[in-house]
Amino acid sequence: MLRKIFLSICLLSLSLVAGDISVSDAYVRAVPPHLPNSASFMKIMNHSDKVVYFQRADSTLAKNLELHEHTMVNGMMKMQQVAHIEIPANGMVELQPGGYHVMLLGLNRPLKEGDIAQSIKLYFSNGEVLELKDVPVKNVMSGMKMKRMQN
Repeated sequence: MLRKIFLSICLLSLSLVAGDISVSDAYVRAVPPHLPNSASFMKIMNHSDKVVYFQRADSTLAKNLELHEHTMVNGMMKMQQVAHIEIPANGMVELQPGGYHVMLLGLNRPLKEGDIAQSIKLYFSNGEVLELKDVPVKNVMSGMKMKRMQN
């Protein structure tokens, strides 16, 4: 009986320590079959009072995953790899087209709209590892075209 109580307390304390980071609205961009790379986008919330860094990601979807950002350099959009993405204390960062994103380099299979990405693991500086399961594959361009038409 004491062993069960001790185990319950340990599990409860783990859930209190873990859980500073949450992710919503995750998806992977659909790409034509001949393209070897894609990207993943999401909202990452930090519920703690300390800055946390999104450090890396991995998945069986691609040979390599990297954190990237788009920036404007001399009037040209440039994409570059970043070492980490800062998630402010009690704040949120949105990984979105034209900004921060997770690049999937060397896709292991084509990703078409309606597919489901089984698993993407996210690693954070506070030690948390979040596994995103059943991430939808979406056609990002159709959403971008609709936005432009509404403006």
